[in-house]
Amino acid sequence: MSLIPVTILTGFLGSGKTTLLKRVLTEAHGQKIAVIENEFGEENIDTEILVADTQENIIQMSNGCICCTIRDDLRATLHDLAEKKRKGELDFERVVIETTGLADPGPVAQTFFMDDEVAEQYLLDSILTLVDAKHAAQQLNDRQEARRQVGFADQIFISKADLVDQDELAALTHRLKHMNPRAPMRPVHFGEVALKEVFDLRGFNLNAKLDIDPDFLKADDDHDHHDHGHEHHDHAPGETCDHPSHQHGHEDHGHHHHHDDDVKSFVYRATRPFNPAKLEDFLGAIVQVYGPRMLRYKGVLDMQGTDRKVIFQGVHQLMGSDLGPAWAEGEPRVSKMVFIGLDLPKDILVQGLDQSLV
Repeated sequence: MSLIPVTILTGFLGSGKTTLLKRVLTEAHGQKIAVIENEFGEENIDTEILVADTQENIIQMSNGCICCTIRDDLRATLHDLAEKKRKGELDFERVVIETTGLADPGPVAQTFFMDDEVAEQYLLDSILTLVDAKHAAQQLNDRQEARRQVGFADQIFISKADLVDQDELAALTHRLKHMNPRAPMRPVHFGEVALKEVFDLRGFNLNAKLDIDPDFLKADDDHDHHDHGHEHHDHAPGETCDHPSHQHGHEDHGHHHHHDDDVKSFVYRATRPFNPAKLEDFLGAIVQVYGPRMLRYKGVLDMQGTDRKVIFQGVHQLMGSDLGPAWAEGEPRVSKMVFIGLDLPKDILVQGLDQSLV
């Protein structure tokens, strides 16, 4: 039986998660989706949709979708759903899990790797983070949980973008890219985003593509990875530059704090191959120490002893790797990694990775 794809939906309060879920649960989109929510969430799906029958934690919707609240823990709920699907009592093709407004999606994501029963039935597709453009700057400044949700994302949807001006949106996008250069981000109106852009994003598969926002890389291209300065951004014509160093007495719009965000990312590149044993030892040691602060990390690596790319990725302390396709003839064998986390010690990581090279 093929695995059931799962999307984790996370996002700031008021960012439109409820709107998106309502749409999934009521619209005639022709997909059978099971939505699992945490009923203690601050923003329950309104009772107008849900039958307030506490005995039954699974409710069948008119469009063939299912809404289900977490009864004991997520594992038990997932197990229960898969069991009912197997027996033919429930019919659904995919699962959406809504985390409460301020939850850390990390442990939810880890469930899909750590629990064998869950891993045999489900495939984690991606973590989607909804960001409310109007209140984002404030929420990112005030709440570490909001910053973590950005760091975890495979895809970022910015809602309410029409309520802010272009400069504010550009500054927000710039800030989000620094926290997470690997998640594509786009403004959405939730009445209109096509569901195919929400599902099957394959954010967790070990493919050989390492999507890092090209603007983020462009900023790094002029210097090698030891340059810790991020002061050299290329700004598109007409884009306002809001770096602290460029604030020549402009009034403060609250955007230029973003270089102090504790969720940061950096990209490491190397042109020499890695020594597999050394790299494994180093990464193993790093996740032991910094795992809780490491949100997402991924790399496509050139390893000594194989002509195939080695792909690795991780969430917190959990790391997996796989052999990818062969390096093409004439393709420069460059290792590239991106690390996203809370105040990660970039110099220690760079030094350890450098020392793991052949």
